[in-house]
Amino acid sequence: MDTGNANATTTAGLENHVRSFFAGHSTARVDYDLGRGTRGSTSGLHILEVSPGPRADSWTYATAGASLPSANAAGAGRQGLEFVLSAPARDPRFADLLAMTAFYHRGPEPHPLDVGHSVPIGEAWLPGSACDHFLVSLPYLHGPALENCTLPHGHHARFLWLMPVTSSEIAYRRTHGTEALEQLLDAAAVNPVDPRRASVA
Repeated sequence: MDTGNANATTTAGLENHVRSFFAGHSTARVDYDLGRGTRGSTSGLHILEVSPGPRADSWTYATAGASLPSANAAGAGRQGLEFVLSAPARDPRFADLLAMTAFYHRGPEPHPLDVGHSVPIGEAWLPGSACDHFLVSLPYLHGPALENCTLPHGHHARFLWLMPVTSSEIAYRRTHGTEALEQLLDAAAVNPVDPRRASVA
């Protein structure tokens, strides 16, 4: 199987995994303007938009193709990770933020991500929010059934959650560790999709 067909098979498997997990929700591919600029430069990337439903009462956006092998040598070997973002509303901005994260992860100058890493957004994830980073975390809102995806030809992918966090929370994580930050967030009963939530650090 050539690389193009293999990538298409992988992307289809990723899409099927998301659609199956969110059965009962409306799920659509919403690539928006991913063909323009650096955020559209991650080859083979698609974004799925999942409406509220029985699995979650928020909107969910997920990548399909962030785990494809990078075309550049520096990005080789970083297969396996996809990303999911929970959101309070339907907005093409979330597809753009996911595409930006995928590009950050496996673009020409990659910053390989994993659990406990952070992604600087460069601005508030939503207007009026203090959160300007993503914390890469296990998908606590959905569990291992979404996290673990078996693909054709013996390949696997993991869906990791992008939780919006503040700069001060990232500073706290750097000093005290990811687990300590997650404990603070849990103790404050933070609603991760609330753009107006207060920082816990």
